[in-house]
Amino acid sequence: MREILILIMEILGTIAFSVSGTLVAARCGLDLFGVLTVGTITAVGGGIIRDVIIGQIPPTVFTKPEILILSLATSLVVFIVAFINSKRIKDLQQKIDSLNIFFDAVGLAAFSVTGVEVTCAAGFTDNIVLPIVLGVITGVGGGVLRDVLVNEKPYILIKHIYAVASLLGSVVYYIVGIRFGHELIGTIISVLITITIRMLAAKFRWNLPKVM
Repeated sequence: MREILILIMEILGTIAFSVSGTLVAARCGLDLFGVLTVGTITAVGGGIIRDVIIGQIPPTVFTKPEILILSLATSLVVFIVAFINSKRIKDLQQKIDSLNIFFDAVGLAAFSVTGVEVTCAAGFTDNIVLPIVLGVITGVGGGVLRDVLVNEKPYILIKHIYAVASLLGSVVYYIVGIRFGHELIGTIISVLITITIRMLAAKFRWNLPKVM
């Protein structure tokens, strides 16, 4: 069951974050190579950081390249669709932004679960902090790299309690899925919580307090 859940979440998160990263890169005017690079890094960046921290060298994405290929293929498809409809991009910008938020939320939820699960599978179940922290890093890491590459402030630091949604999802999965052993129930609850918070935060402009 765990292997199947990891695979499903990995595929779901990869596709979702590849779409999100590609949309951001296209909006910033990057060429085909730039779009594929940003889209792929958005999808695999968090997982690479997680694997390095837990000592998985080389990271899984390089030993099992199916995920890397899936990310590249997804980014390429999104680029082609955007290129064909390039004259309508400005008119569709609001819908594109909404679509980007949705896919970003799905990727965040899926990778938060994956991060916790992979960390625990590597033998760190009893370390309460590490699986949760790496759940968040897996969820937000690719997005941070994406924002740096397109020369924007990392989204998690300025908008919509982004990392908080991942943190809550990671905590829920660790408690329900790992500690109580209900992987499927934990996955469903975690994903729903993360996506709901992420979408509501975007819709109602929920932000953490700022000094300025």
